[in-house]
Amino acid sequence: MPIIVPFETLTELYKNLTKKYVGNKKAAFHHKLDPKGSYEPVYWDQVEDDVTSIAAYMYEQGIDHGDRVGILSENRYEWAVVDLAIQLLGAINVSLYTTLPPNQCEFILQDSDAKLFFVSTGIQLKKAVEVFENCKELKQVVAFDKPKVTKFSEQKFVSLYEDILEEGGKLYPKHKKAIQKRSAKVEPEDISTLIYTSGTTGRPKGAMLTHNNIVSNVKSATQHIYWDDKDRVLSFLPLCHSFERTGGYYAIIACGAEIYYAESVDTVSKNMPEVKPTIMISVPRLFEKIYNLIVKSVEDGSDTKKMIFNWAVEVGRKYSDGKRGFVSFQKVIADKLVFDKLKQRTGGNIRIFVSGGAALPPDIDLFFRSAGLTILQGYGLTETSPVMAANSPGKEVVGVVGQIIPGVTVGIQSLSDGKIIAEISGEDYPTKLTSEAGEILCKGPNVMKGYWKNEEATKEMIDDDGWLHTGDVGRFLNGDLQITDRIKHMIVNAGGKNIYPGPIEDMFKSSKWIDQVVVVGEAQNFMGALIVPDFEAIQKYARDSGIKTDSINELIVHEEIITLYKKEMRGFSKDLASHEKIRDFRILANEFTVETGEITPTMKVKRRVIAEKYADEIADIFKSDKD
Repeated sequence: MPIIVPFETLTELYKNLTKKYVGNKKAAFHHKLDPKGSYEPVYWDQVEDDVTSIAAYMYEQGIDHGDRVGILSENRYEWAVVDLAIQLLGAINVSLYTTLPPNQCEFILQDSDAKLFFVSTGIQLKKAVEVFENCKELKQVVAFDKPKVTKFSEQKFVSLYEDILEEGGKLYPKHKKAIQKRSAKVEPEDISTLIYTSGTTGRPKGAMLTHNNIVSNVKSATQHIYWDDKDRVLSFLPLCHSFERTGGYYAIIACGAEIYYAESVDTVSKNMPEVKPTIMISVPRLFEKIYNLIVKSVEDGSDTKKMIFNWAVEVGRKYSDGKRGFVSFQKVIADKLVFDKLKQRTGGNIRIFVSGGAALPPDIDLFFRSAGLTILQGYGLTETSPVMAANSPGKEVVGVVGQIIPGVTVGIQSLSDGKIIAEISGEDYPTKLTSEAGEILCKGPNVMKGYWKNEEATKEMIDDDGWLHTGDVGRFLNGDLQITDRIKHMIVNAGGKNIYPGPIEDMFKSSKWIDQVVVVGEAQNFMGALIVPDFEAIQKYARDSGIKTDSINELIVHEEIITLYKKEMRGFSKDLASHEKIRDFRILANEFTVETGEITPTMKVKRRVIAEKYADEIADIFKSDKD
């Protein structure tokens, strides 16, 4: 649906939504007050009361136009209230991932000169208390939840959210006119938020996104993908990331749709049937997990179950390719026997899945299409607010990230001579332009203002002609954008061949035995891989095969398990060029996690960290080649 109210800033978005909905008993958000209870609606009347109360409190604390306010919290209603209050005052939201350790929280708070810091649970409050003395500009910490550890709540600089909410409500009449004047002065080019890139290398940089950056992207994205005030979204991706911030928050409320907050990332599968969402915004990891669970279930079943499943997938594929007639009749049967169960797991009402943050493996995309569940891939960066391209309903193509959205221009720059090979703007369609591969560049109102206090990094990212350099390799394919890999991830083997590991890794992720994989082989004569197995799968295989151990450390070096993975590697490598084939591998006993530092909060692999951490295993892969 087109935007439901006019707005040029996020401040105007909030103000105009409250004008439209207050008094009409329209819900904006839904959350659980009790884990054992049901979802409770929060109406726009309540939102307005809470936002103005928090804004009045912040105003009393001296938060001025352009001041930075930090938020360290999971997705929850209070996060939205604080954000909208920040926007109302013309201040700047500085959000942090809850997985960050105290030293990284300290760096961001110091770098941004944040004055107030809102935190959620006792775990996050502990971090805030630990770093408070080292953050000179920080005046106060506000905890959403009442701490169970009294030594934290007894700190003079710690306040409780419920207390400041009450105090702010009393202060609002005093500051009402001043807040209204402040909000009226917010301009589209003002900075709305600093989003610190988690980064696969180096220290995080604060991308300065203006109101216009985000607003232009919201308007373009909602022209491209339809949703309306009848839609409901289950929110679980971190709101401190631009993908969820723009797509799963601002764009949703701008269309009058309603947001349900997942209790946690771990409860998404439980919350989906409760919420019955019509839209889900996710990263490929969710779809990979659903797919692998289904494949495991089928593999554990009878030969008849396997036959029915494979038949249903083939029927679904034909149907999604446009074949009808007798196939339509078969599809009804396939749905009843196989796919309806999958749809019920998602709540039964899913209209659109939107996937971003990383490439979606084609096999998984095809499976969901066969099931009648549309996944729209999108592409963008934090620095582009974030959307540059996306598939639109009815035009989705497997293996591409879709069309350039309105208002945005994407160029392809030659990796050899630096010339622009081709470019497409969102207004150029219909076009069937196909180009060679090169670095993906972007221009448009969605491109960030720059990096906070870091001109050098800004100049590296945005050239003198205004092109933002993504560092990703891609090409145009019949007018759609196709991503190949990251330039920085490119492996150059001993023979000088350029190998992009991303597509190879995506291929292996569809294996039921593999949970995570990283391809290695820089300056080597062949490619290798570090494999994180699906631990449940190999333990079950061991039990079924009579292997007398359940120990992961023993299983990953067991001859029969190694043989199993060798067979898997050979099977997948048949479809790879000779210089891309995986010749050897090592199975790891531990998962790559955010907490242990191998992946970013948005599930991107930190290759440098993995290369250092598993240097011995990598050296062992290529040892035989040097002996």
